[in-house]
Amino acid sequence: MAIDGLISLRSPVGPKQTADRLKAELQARGLTLFAQIDHAAGAAGAGLALRPTELFVFGNAKGGTPLMQAAQTIGIDLPLKALVWQDEAGDCWFSYNDPAWLTERHGVAEATRPVTANMSALLGAIAKAVTAGGA
Repeated sequence: MAIDGLISLRSPVGPKQTADRLKAELQARGLTLFAQIDHAAGAAGAGLALRPTELFVFGNAKGGTPLMQAAQTIGIDLPLKALVWQDEAGDCWFSYNDPAWLTERHGVAEATRPVTANMSALLGAIAKAVTAGGA
């Protein structure tokens, strides 16, 4: 499932527990959860079926602002987002945009390399914690 700029890791637990793990990780790392959007609930409200699909919008100004100072257009991709979703086979996934891909997209990869490296390391650590082990 290769999609440019998207990193996806299989979670060994279901969508609810994966989402709970993500919220706990964000809180533990001092990141702000700006929004939590339950796409499946929205679909149900419109009389449509959708497997569990939940978007989390999070971050902090110290991480995102330097990127926006380099290219304000990256604000369309910030704050950071993560998607917890369940595929047709019932497997749960944790997906997020690769910060390096975002900075390439906005033409500021070279100028923001240290910030991007820190952001990538943070997201990688969050992803590892969220998708670690079993129940």
